[in-house]
Amino acid sequence: NMNFLPGIWWSLPLVLVWATPPVTSSWWYMGAVGSSRVMCDNVPGLVSRQRQLCRRHPEAMLSIGRGVAAWTAECQHQFRRHRWDCNALERGQRLLGRVLLRSSRESAFVHAISSAGVVFAITRACSQGELKSCSCDPKKKGSAKDSKGHFDWGGCSDNIDYGIKFARAFVDAKERKGKDARALMNLHNNRAGRKAVKRFLKQECKCHGVSGSCTLRTCWLAMADFRKTGDYLWKKYNGAIQVVMNQDGTGFTVANKKFKKPTKNDLVYFESSPDYCIRDRDVGSLGTAGRVCNQTSRGMDSCEVMCCGRGYDTSRVSRMTKCECKFHWCCAVRCQDCLEVVDIHTCKAPKSTGWISRT
Repeated sequence: NMNFLPGIWWSLPLVLVWATPPVTSSWWYMGAVGSSRVMCDNVPGLVSRQRQLCRRHPEAMLSIGRGVAAWTAECQHQFRRHRWDCNALERGQRLLGRVLLRSSRESAFVHAISSAGVVFAITRACSQGELKSCSCDPKKKGSAKDSKGHFDWGGCSDNIDYGIKFARAFVDAKERKGKDARALMNLHNNRAGRKAVKRFLKQECKCHGVSGSCTLRTCWLAMADFRKTGDYLWKKYNGAIQVVMNQDGTGFTVANKKFKKPTKNDLVYFESSPDYCIRDRDVGSLGTAGRVCNQTSRGMDSCEVMCCGRGYDTSRVSRMTKCECKFHWCCAVRCQDCLEVVDIHTCKAPKSTGWISRT
């Protein structure tokens, strides 16, 4: 369960914020705001710039906690059919840390999605009046024009620019202390994640007039569901570009000259990913032993790919499902409970089931 502040362990992309009461606890909220210096000074892993932001905006830490829950769930959704399924997040931060120590595609995705999660959460908190430092987008006032004609800005436009500004200051602070290749990679992927949220900002309008006619329109800008950002970054993960540092150490060049130069929207990585087939502490791999696979699939979730050629076990299980559903006027759907017998396929373990460690 990530719906609590201890979930803010940004073990490499971000930082570990430790407290025991849940996000919903008004006691913790008052205590944190009332003694922000004490709270922020006791958070392990923060760099000085992050401590300053924590003291200045203690209430934002609650919003960031929600952002952690959002990006963690999204990461696990996107990787649910892959050998590395992002569930190292649930097994302890050390495993995720091992993944992030590598400059791989998975590390690139985690940096991008976690940065996007902070943008999304802070922007949402601004619109809901939860932060003292921001509110609705102050620039969306007065009249404007689009392809459908004139309209008035109204309602509460999401203040995406503030969300991006805060996320850039907080999340990037750790990387800005270093000027090595890895820091540049992380900064690039952090920015790609922030840009992805803004990409799906959409204009919503309400019509005013006789019989619902659109003689007058009031419009505002709203973020799309976070799933759209996740789906977009997933495509970028699959098309991530392998790069090397250029000679003067200020940027990247493509590792393979056949590929295009990465844009600001692309994800970049330096080193190839491990296969994640076996439990390997050094690379943060839990292995695929015991994972459910799809016997009829030809994709990444197929038993052949998921089980890395080791084979799989099949067990027959019974489960209750809804069946014989009928629509009744008006307006209900009624179903029967049916007992269904299905085969579940799970990957075999390798002959040696213990952790592999090269240290």
